[in-house]
Amino acid sequence: MIEIDGVAAPDTAMVREATELVRDVASPLLFNHSSRVYYFAALAGQRRGLTFDRELLYVGAMFHDLGLTAKYSSKNERFEVDGANAARDFLRQHGVGQHEVDTVWTSIALHTTPGIPNHMHPVIALVTAGVEMDVLGLAYETYSDAVREQVVRAYPRTPKFKEDIIQAFYDGIKHKPETTFGNVKADVLADKDPHFHRGNFCSVIRGSRWSG
Repeated sequence: MIEIDGVAAPDTAMVREATELVRDVASPLLFNHSSRVYYFAALAGQRRGLTFDRELLYVGAMFHDLGLTAKYSSKNERFEVDGANAARDFLRQHGVGQHEVDTVWTSIALHTTPGIPNHMHPVIALVTAGVEMDVLGLAYETYSDAVREQVVRAYPRTPKFKEDIIQAFYDGIKHKPETTFGNVKADVLADKDPHFHRGNFCSVIRGSRWSG
């Protein structure tokens, strides 16, 4: 297993099986993204002095976008729920307890809901932190240049990663637009306040400090 600044994926049968499962069904873009999410998440946890199960964090990170793949995408569930359900089934097959299963399920289901996961269990908070770092560049400056370069060298970003990841999201959800019903608070503000400007996820990606 690759070690970066003291962080590596646990060398266990469950981790190896999770790696192969995701490698088999996800594109290289999503596989490498999910791998980087694990490293950025675990490094954030290490930096914050958090106690967490690295196997559970690994499964949460690797499965978080599985709902965007053809094999695991349902007809009417949010893609986050599809990935969470896949992780739930995988963990149950490995005899993981219900409390831990619920933790990983929640970490995946909430990874696109900012402002909530950081108040929850470390695995839940860290999966979102890893996603936000790799996609949006949040907390970019808290990782050294050397660490960022090592993570990207191990699991490369595509030359046009920002546009590629936006396209991957679109491809994974375009068949079920009804599942994208958004943040009701933004809807209310947009309805009542003529000066309100809704945040745009794609604009944040394109404006992040990451290149490509």
